[in-house]
Amino acid sequence: MAKKVHLGWFLSGGFGPKSWRSPFGQPDPWSWGRGELIIDLARALERASFDYLMLEDSSSVPYTYQGKQDTYLRYALATPKLEPSLLAATIFRETERLGVITTLSTAEHHPFQLSRIVNTLDHLSGGRAGWNIVTGSNDSGAQNFGWERHLPHDERYDRADEFTDIVVRLWESWEEDAVLFDREGEWFADPSKVHPIDYEGKWFSSRGPLSAPRGPQGRPVICQAGGSPRGRAFAARWAETIVGSAKSIDKFREYRDDVRRQAEALGRDPDTIKILFQVSPIVDDTEKGAQLKRDRELEDNRSHLDARLANLSRISGIDFSQFDLDERIGKLESNGHQTLVAQYEGRTLREIVESGRRKSDPALDLVGTPEQVAEQLAEVAERTGGDGFLFSATELSRKYIAEITDGLVPELQRLGVTRTRYGADTLRGHLNEFNGG
Repeated sequence: MAKKVHLGWFLSGGFGPKSWRSPFGQPDPWSWGRGELIIDLARALERASFDYLMLEDSSSVPYTYQGKQDTYLRYALATPKLEPSLLAATIFRETERLGVITTLSTAEHHPFQLSRIVNTLDHLSGGRAGWNIVTGSNDSGAQNFGWERHLPHDERYDRADEFTDIVVRLWESWEEDAVLFDREGEWFADPSKVHPIDYEGKWFSSRGPLSAPRGPQGRPVICQAGGSPRGRAFAARWAETIVGSAKSIDKFREYRDDVRRQAEALGRDPDTIKILFQVSPIVDDTEKGAQLKRDRELEDNRSHLDARLANLSRISGIDFSQFDLDERIGKLESNGHQTLVAQYEGRTLREIVESGRRKSDPALDLVGTPEQVAEQLAEVAERTGGDGFLFSATELSRKYIAEITDGLVPELQRLGVTRTRYGADTLRGHLNEFNGG
């Protein structure tokens, strides 16, 4: 019997323009701001019974590459972006079962404010809301909130531990049965079951209680993408679903085993943590057609090296315009995404930016017909013991959405690899419907 896995979608570029240079992209300069394409994506994901859509976000106009904002604005690269929590609320009105996980930064909110936003989304959706925890990485974002730069990497996670502790305590400050709704006795809530948290920490304080009852899930689902040692420890403590990224099946299996081991040591059931491995398949009706798409993508990378370098610079906080394209990169120090930066070492910048979505591990290089790629994904799931896959696309279009949700996913369903219909109504229910290996 095939191993059943969960499916999610990572909205790369957040609530911003998509594929605007492509003939299959958005038709006018402003349709992206109405969220039309992303709402269509959500509807397609729900038809395909995905667990969730995760909305990436950042809140700055970067200037890391060449010390200027020019390349980012020219290509709409990581900017502009609109507020994801408002988009999540709209998506919930347009769907019935799909979970939506909203990225909200611990560097850009107060814990009370954030707990209130996510609790509200959980109420609005009937229990389909999640929070993707990010700590901030690019200093251009920090400067929008009055700091010269972000805290050092590990200290950001220390601060996020305190932040998340407050958020969870606020979510739980109303007991499950605090709401009486007693019309005859004229008691809406039992005051003895609503509790201040009186939290005094190193970075934050909050009296509480939260100004609204628990949402349908009690505690909305927490998502995280920690790949560094400190990030793994944070994810093992808090996360229920994790964005997994690795260069090979062996590396991914090692990552998953490590997080599960740490979670169990903290008294958590590791089966309640679903680690979804990021994938970006290229599919077409024929294998030749899929390879032609790959070739066009690689050519676009070669002809737009400045855009690719600017993106690497933003993610890492390192200005890669100062490096020779054809010299091998040595040890890098980054206060940004350390796991990704570690993957650059020993390679040239030209190799990195021209490779696009190509993986060094053939098992993870997903290019072919829906049938071929589905077979590959089923094998990857078996070999990693993984919990599922998180799809993403740098260039998102309705054409690509259909290729995955109406082409690839039905093949996965035919193989028995993923669900054909929802078995639960809440996001946590989707994630707990079945476990990985």
